[in-house]
Amino acid sequence: MSTPQATGRPKKRKKKKRLPAWVHPLPYAGVRAVSAGANLAGVERSMGAMRRVGQGFGGLPMNRERLERAVMNIRWCFPEKVEEACRDLALSAYRHLFMLASEVCCTPSLITPESVLEFVEFDGVDRALGMLRSGRPALLVTGHCGNWELMGAALASVGIPVHALYRPLDMKPLDRWVQRVRRGQGIELVDKFGAAERLPAILDDGLPVGFIADQNAGDKGLFVPFFDRMASAYKTIGVLAMQYRAPVICGHAMRLAGDDPAHPRFRYRVSVTDIITEEDWSGQDDAVFYITARYRRAIEQMVRAAPEQYLWMHRYWKSRPRHERMTKPFPGRLRDKVAALPWMNEERVTRIVERSAIDGPAWREANPHKIPKPSG
Repeated sequence: MSTPQATGRPKKRKKKKRLPAWVHPLPYAGVRAVSAGANLAGVERSMGAMRRVGQGFGGLPMNRERLERAVMNIRWCFPEKVEEACRDLALSAYRHLFMLASEVCCTPSLITPESVLEFVEFDGVDRALGMLRSGRPALLVTGHCGNWELMGAALASVGIPVHALYRPLDMKPLDRWVQRVRRGQGIELVDKFGAAERLPAILDDGLPVGFIADQNAGDKGLFVPFFDRMASAYKTIGVLAMQYRAPVICGHAMRLAGDDPAHPRFRYRVSVTDIITEEDWSGQDDAVFYITARYRRAIEQMVRAAPEQYLWMHRYWKSRPRHERMTKPFPGRLRDKVAALPWMNEERVTRIVERSAIDGPAWREANPHKIPKPSG
């Protein structure tokens, strides 16, 4: 049984400092210049250059903590990989991230109704497209795998407008520019902090809403398995699916490898990993738990299909369930719910429980000021 290596007490994080508003025009101009440069050089030439930059950045001493986190995450998710392979896969996340920056800059001019099929192939999406064109609400789910930005542009280019939840950027000029560019592509961005007020009207109109749903959802999230480790997930998707009887369509855009990795191509395959409908969850004892666990499983399948295109440096397992924070045994009722998931087996359930016993003490050691008080 593979177990994570000890990493010591994490350093206390400094509070993020925000740039004053009067400075914003300068970085905004820089971003616009980089975007213009990428388009002028051409997307694939820019991708090749940024791939090299990403490789170099990933190995910098200043990035050591994030790189080691990525290696540790990969080590757990792929216990069969040797250390060298885990490290190379972690560096691939930086190569992918920097190439993604070039792609995002060039996507608005490349992905249009006339040219989309030149760069994107749609694989097994007929059922999903039928649902999206039915005039009924639908929920679109993806993760930080492949090119999540391209997903909305590709759908909009085939006549399906998308509303996507996002976190507004701190720099207002850059945020306004991003919104303007996305709107030009047929994508309407919805501020996640005001989503509770806006989403009902959007879904009532029968429009699809997109979520990047592999982020850590905090201590109050719904904890479900993700790579055989309990992860905090957004229960909003399950609640909305039940409220609107909307299908949850899980898919991603995977970059297609070229003959020479050093010279990447701007080619993607958009595919559907899973579709969760009312028929799937209506007979479940805890429908929200089932929907949430199943869409996180779908994201896991996306990652396994192209692990070199996942952002492994993110803190997907940062928050821990209350029983771990209280150093209590894995609750029997929760174990039963996990074991009842159709894709689970006893070996995986045991691995989840054993990892939980490790994560609890580690969290308490790193967060002594956050330890909850015993109830009652």
